[in-house]
Amino acid sequence: MSAVIFPKMIFKTRRWMDDYSSDDMRYGDLSESQLRNDFRLTDISAHVDPWRLTTFRASPQRQSLFYSPSVIQEKITPARCASLLFDEFRQLARMFSFYGPYQHVIGEMITHMQKNSGMPFRSSSLDAALREQIMSDTSRKSSLLKINKALNAVIDWDKQIVGSSLEEAVIAQLKDTVLPKFIRLKDSINGLALVVHDTSATRITLDTLTIENNSYRGTVTFEVQDHFGLDKNDIRSKIFYQFRLFRLWFYLQRSQQFGYRPFMTNMQATVEISGTRDEKK
Repeated sequence: MSAVIFPKMIFKTRRWMDDYSSDDMRYGDLSESQLRNDFRLTDISAHVDPWRLTTFRASPQRQSLFYSPSVIQEKITPARCASLLFDEFRQLARMFSFYGPYQHVIGEMITHMQKNSGMPFRSSSLDAALREQIMSDTSRKSSLLKINKALNAVIDWDKQIVGSSLEEAVIAQLKDTVLPKFIRLKDSINGLALVVHDTSATRITLDTLTIENNSYRGTVTFEVQDHFGLDKNDIRSKIFYQFRLFRLWFYLQRSQQFGYRPFMTNMQATVEISGTRDEKK
């Protein structure tokens, strides 16, 4: 049995990192007719008509028995329109992000989108959130628990080495688990479910491993990537479509008029792992 050399990638999802070909990474590709007719995007903003580049607000004139308040429309530039839409985007996001240490991240990501570079986004707060999610999972489907089981199955305790079948053992264990993602109840109010509503790709690397005295200790690095962008199925979903936030987001990203670039959200967390020979496999 040949020994594993570290660091060793022990798992990766079928979906690969940096996949810019997916539909949620497209931008500026839909016409006004398509957005109106195919995606029912007629009510986008509460403050701006982006199609006609006008703002609307109620007239301050007094109401009477004979006249109702009129709507004042003011012509604005495309740059001013985009600025107002992004301000509204940030305001609407607060409905999903008003509690906990990570609530500020969604605002930073919306601003990153507004800068329109398309460059990947990294945040120490997101890295900390990923690590906390991994470490706090004490369920039977915990990814760390499954990796521990895989290690116990392939360690040669007499030779104090890890067999080359480690990757196969990890894959077999992780097929019955949920990879780290933010789907807990509290994630719906701390902003994490919004900024990372699903993960696109995951890689897990066993960085180091020391075996001695019938026990082992090492470190594992999780690399997780999501796309901060919406695909066509997202906006066709009744759950997403009912919220103005997602209609506005889809419009800013996919309309030919603006076409703001989506981007990759990269997260990384390194955690310690340990176990003993007498643990159940």
